Amino acid sequence: MLPVSLTAKNIGKSFRTGRRGRETCVVLQGVSFSIHQGETFGIMGGSGSGKSTLARILAGIEPASFGRIKYRDRDLRTLDGAERRRFRRRVQMVFQNPEGSLNPRKTIERSLHEVLRLTGMPKDKGTDLILDKLENVGLSSEVLDRFPSQLSGGQNQRVALARVLLLEPEFLILDEPTSALDISARAQLLQLLKSLQQTQNLGYAFISHEPEIIRFMAHRVGLIQDRTLKIQP
Repeated sequence: MLPVSLTAKNIGKSFRTGRRGRETCVVLQGVSFSIHQGETFGIMGGSGSGKSTLARILAGIEPASFGRIKYRDRDLRTLDGAERRRFRRRVQMVFQNPEGSLNPRKTIERSLHEVLRLTGMPKDKGTDLILDKLENVGLSSEVLDRFPSQLSGGQNQRVALARVLLLEPEFLILDEPTSALDISARAQLLQLLKSLQQTQNLGYAFISHEPEIIRFMAHRVGLIQDRTLKIQP
């Protein structure tokens, strides 16, 4: 059995709504599952079911109202500063809209170098690593001096993927990563993700509303209905 990378235990999420926040809207309730490194866990659900909210909770971007997220047997709520920084590098999120996740005013090269700057890597040492990650996602150095608006949606999503790979993650949370792409680019990205998983032993939480994509990608599947998640047989 592969080691567990990420565990959700009895996760719930609610928001205050109405005038003066006197009403409560429950989005998720009693959500539990574990994902192993090297495995893809597919998460399905209709529009407004709470898929993206669950993705942000898994990534530590927003807290759960109830329950806990554990990464390698450590509760995220108990991590100290150094441990939380490590978690944020090792568990990365790839968003639905690649253009929206890249700064339109910065070249691809600048955006990628800024990621490495946050890790303390000198620029001269980072260039070779950037070229290596671009090659991993099927891009050449020609994209470096371009802006996101000068690339296709598929290319921008590959750049976004290269950017998170610079941090050497163990786990990716992919929130509808192909929904903004055309059919050809979608198929290419899915095959790329499978290849990266095999070569780098990445664990994926793959979120989609499209059953055929989930069947292609996932080893196991959870369906969000009526605010909770049920593991599919």
